[in-house]
Amino acid sequence: MTERPDGSDEARMSENPQSRPTPLGLYDRPQRGGLSGIEIAALVLSGLWLCGSALFFLATDSATGTESSTFDSLRFVMTLMAVFLPVAMIWVAATAARSARVMREESARLQAAIDAIRQAYVAQSQRQSAAGEPAVARKLEEIAAATRKTETALATFSSSRERARPLAPPPQPPQDDQAPLPLGTRAEDTAPPLEREEFIRALNFPETAEDEEGFAALRRALKDRQAAQLIQAAQDVLTLLSQDGIYMDDLKPDMARPEVWRRFAEGARGKPVAPLGGIRDRSSLALAAGRMKQDPIFRDAAHHFLRLFDRMVQAFEPSASDAELSDLSNTRTARAFMLLGRVAGIFD
Repeated sequence: MTERPDGSDEARMSENPQSRPTPLGLYDRPQRGGLSGIEIAALVLSGLWLCGSALFFLATDSATGTESSTFDSLRFVMTLMAVFLPVAMIWVAATAARSARVMREESARLQAAIDAIRQAYVAQSQRQSAAGEPAVARKLEEIAAATRKTETALATFSSSRERARPLAPPPQPPQDDQAPLPLGTRAEDTAPPLEREEFIRALNFPETAEDEEGFAALRRALKDRQAAQLIQAAQDVLTLLSQDGIYMDDLKPDMARPEVWRRFAEGARGKPVAPLGGIRDRSSLALAAGRMKQDPIFRDAAHHFLRLFDRMVQAFEPSASDAELSDLSNTRTARAFMLLGRVAGIFD
């Protein structure tokens, strides 16, 4: 059994049909051959006609046997036309046939160039799609990581709320100087009212995992029923917004004066309270508006949050100072209200 010697590249290339070079088409060098069959046929016909004409006129002169001493110009012109006019027609036909052949070659080269461009475009598209698959995979991994991070944060808030719930004290016999509580009274109803500063701090949520004051304010706010409803609605909205890459820390709203917040608490809507919609980030507004139209879950959560925030402002404003209203408007919950309020058209 003999081995194939080195240098058999042509055989290997013939076995691999994809190793053939791509035709250059318009940039390929045109074939420059010698005389084609058309020119050869024209030469043969021209020679035959000239020979036949010469024999004809020589035979005619010898048959008549008369030689004229005078020059007959009309006869000379007619003779030239009879001899050379057919030759000219032969070469006109040969030229036309050659032009047709050149046009066919040019058409073939143009078709080859179009095929080469199409193949290059298909190969480039395949390379781009192959290169884009890892980027899409990385994007999906980032979205999954953000979702897991959000779920972890919600689980942290929920576990913190569960840990913050006080244990029920053991039953004690009623004292003579203390009236027993009526049946159905919960511990939340007897808890002291939530301070406004702690409530504002809870609406801003903890800054970091080490923000002990923020977590403490959040746990105390979750003990209050109305505050807990608003905080849970804000958590849902912030989680859904983070899925589109919208974070409240990235938004820099135009802060409204406390007088505008008081008019909103009194029931004013539209142009009088338009400064409350201070979010000017076009990308965040466009993403939130598209999510509001396409995602019914997001739309329901947003409207529920807006209703609870509206009720909170109405109850918070009468006893709040201008500084407290300013601090409230600078929280993450208030920024979410400004963004979703603009999308929902509250300030139009």
